[in-house]
Amino acid sequence: MITTVAARQFGFTLIELMVTLVLAALILTIAVPSFRTFVQDTQLTTTVNELVGDMNLTRSEAVKNGAGATLCKRNAAGTACDTSAAWDAGWIVFSDIDGDATIDAGDGDLLLRVHESLLAELDVTFGQNRVTYDSRGAASGFIGTIVVCDDRGAGEARGLILSNTGRLRRAQDTNSNGTEEDGSGNELTCP
Repeated sequence: MITTVAARQFGFTLIELMVTLVLAALILTIAVPSFRTFVQDTQLTTTVNELVGDMNLTRSEAVKNGAGATLCKRNAAGTACDTSAAWDAGWIVFSDIDGDATIDAGDGDLLLRVHESLLAELDVTFGQNRVTYDSRGAASGFIGTIVVCDDRGAGEARGLILSNTGRLRRAQDTNSNGTEEDGSGNELTCP
């Protein structure tokens, strides 16, 4: 007597495969926009934190050297200030013993940090070409709001408000309309 064993087939049916593909498409439709927003928020936060860190470095160097220090928009080489450059092209931090916003080796000026240009999606604007701190850590004459934006516009912009005393603080949305305000109470704007 010959016995046959039925061969069992393994795999997915067409219906199971279609249901899996539909569920995967649904999950991706929900997850991808959320992930993009997460990445954009992270880029904005990182840029703001880097600016705060470099401003704090500039201020502490000015107090430490007892003369002054400057943060300014950098030239292409990253060796000097360039008033015609954009802030998102990068900036430099240097001890500025004579407060002239020029790195003079003869004066004892020293380049402390070079920040590379930002991602193309980010814009940094500030009404000043530089910030120079004096020996007391004050930034007299360099007040204003530094605005960091991406392609989502002013509703997602981040602001840093610099006072004459050299104090740097985050802009707030005091009227709860979804857009932060500068030091004068005006809503932040993006280019």
